[in-house]
Amino acid sequence: MYKIKDEWGEFLVRLARKAIEEYLKSGKEIEPPKDTPPELWEKMGVFVTLNRIGVPPTQALRGCIGFPYPLYPLVKATIKAAIYAAVDDPRFPPVTLDELDNLTIEVSVLTPPEPVEGPPHERPKKIKVGRDGLIIKKGIYSGLLLPQVPIEWGWDEEEFLSETCWKAGLPPDCWLDEDTEVYRFTAEIFEEEYPNGPVKRKPLH
Repeated sequence: MYKIKDEWGEFLVRLARKAIEEYLKSGKEIEPPKDTPPELWEKMGVFVTLNRIGVPPTQALRGCIGFPYPLYPLVKATIKAAIYAAVDDPRFPPVTLDELDNLTIEVSVLTPPEPVEGPPHERPKKIKVGRDGLIIKKGIYSGLLLPQVPIEWGWDEEEFLSETCWKAGLPPDCWLDEDTEVYRFTAEIFEEEYPNGPVKRKPLH
């Protein structure tokens, strides 16, 4: 995967905002701009997160949807994820146009998920808070948490595994089961400092 340059990260965040704004106005998905850097046509996973300003982190989330796997060119995936995060996150009502000026936009570009191998009880040693995001799968259930989430909540590795189990709708200790699949990935994250404001790379440490 390319290391995402800061200017590419800014491009994607601005594109996400434009995609949401246009969709809320017209109901249409915008096309990738003609000046899209060629590197952003590579297929990559991406998540778009919307956060309300002026509220504590635990209540700030306003929508977060994306693609864990590299299904689409990054520029197209960002447009789709932005729209879905605004109008299709089942946890929230759809974002309104008036509300958009009170939301910051965060884009996380993902590396392809890789399995965490070895005995289940060793899984906490094989992941790292501040580096990894997690996907947990068991049967029809699946849950994902981005790398920034355990930092925002102050979790250690075991808590991170348990919370990802919860996210999947599974018991919190399901990561100890042999038939539970655990995957890790990393992300490069870019966010607005304030709505429509400067875009910066978000450190994970």
